[in-house]
Amino acid sequence: MTYDFDTITPRRGTNCEKWDSMPNDQVLPMWVADMDFRTAQPIVDALQRRVAHGIFGYTRVPDEYYTALSNWFNRRHGWDIRREEVIYTSGVVPAISAILKALTRPGDGVLVQGPVYNCFYSSIRNSGCVCISNPLVLEGNTYRMNYEDLEQKASDPRTRVLLLCNPHNPAGRVWTPEELKRVGDICHRHDVTVVSDEIHCELTMPGYAYTPFLSLGEEWTHRAIACISPSKAFNIAGLQIANIVTPAPDLYRRINRAINDNEVCDVNPFGVLATIAAYNEGEEWLDQLLHYLHGNYTCMTEFYQEHLPQFPLVKLEGTYLVWMDCRATGMPSQELNDCLVEEAKLCLNPGAMYGPEGEGFLRWNIACPRSVLREGLERFQYFAQSMVR
Repeated sequence: MTYDFDTITPRRGTNCEKWDSMPNDQVLPMWVADMDFRTAQPIVDALQRRVAHGIFGYTRVPDEYYTALSNWFNRRHGWDIRREEVIYTSGVVPAISAILKALTRPGDGVLVQGPVYNCFYSSIRNSGCVCISNPLVLEGNTYRMNYEDLEQKASDPRTRVLLLCNPHNPAGRVWTPEELKRVGDICHRHDVTVVSDEIHCELTMPGYAYTPFLSLGEEWTHRAIACISPSKAFNIAGLQIANIVTPAPDLYRRINRAINDNEVCDVNPFGVLATIAAYNEGEEWLDQLLHYLHGNYTCMTEFYQEHLPQFPLVKLEGTYLVWMDCRATGMPSQELNDCLVEEAKLCLNPGAMYGPEGEGFLRWNIACPRSVLREGLERFQYFAQSMVR
């Protein structure tokens, strides 16, 4: 069937974090990473059938769940996931926090590659660990890793974990197999465990392919963990379901204990059923979504080239989150976004959320109907013109 991504589905008044937390109804929110699209119809149908039953007690995760997960990643990404490698939980952030509690002690070092997803920092802080920055390097309109700096910081005996973002939020990189193997080589030499957040794995632009870190081979993955979820790709984050995958029995045992100790071991029936429906029946919807998102990105880049060349966009290889360079304004990113909300009624994400390397940038969420995207672009253009005046 053909899916409609152009129709606007109102979300205000639904206790929606993205829309209902705005200061007033005039502000257009293009910030937090969920989409303004209805999810795939097979997911809606599966949930409606479950609601019709009318009883919502404790749930178990059936064999069908693991089969759907394994078949999906084997078919789309060439990654073989065995049931005995999977630990389900309520979300990727709880997963990362539990993993850090399982593998580190207070005072241990955890590497991040900023600018990077803001919850990495809170998970590190809440675990009593020390955040060690291995900043990405901006070259032209894209980022690369600094392997020399990574080698130096991984060699510190206090460094225990690297939190990898693959694909990377907010830099928009889809790391290549060669890049991931080089990271794996460095971490292997220094006994640093790679924890790869792959929540955006399905969201790639044409010409780019996601490589699961755990598909690289035993040489790189014997001390590695992946965190995956259908939540971003299928717009079901509110159903709170995710999976931790590791082929290492010792890591599995320690993480499973931490998941239970921290009481994030239970999931709800809707998350389980939505995952099964997404992976078994959602592929056609996802392929059409990716085509639409690429159209949105093309629309945005053309608009910026014509009207806003003073605000360069970082090339988007994956995710639906566009990273915009606003350093020419000379304003701190939080102040810039506050002014944007006040004057243009547009809310983005200030770059400083993503670590000190993000200062001077703003992050756009372009997962919305194209008419909404154009409205946001025009509001930003108005704001930029008012700054010049």
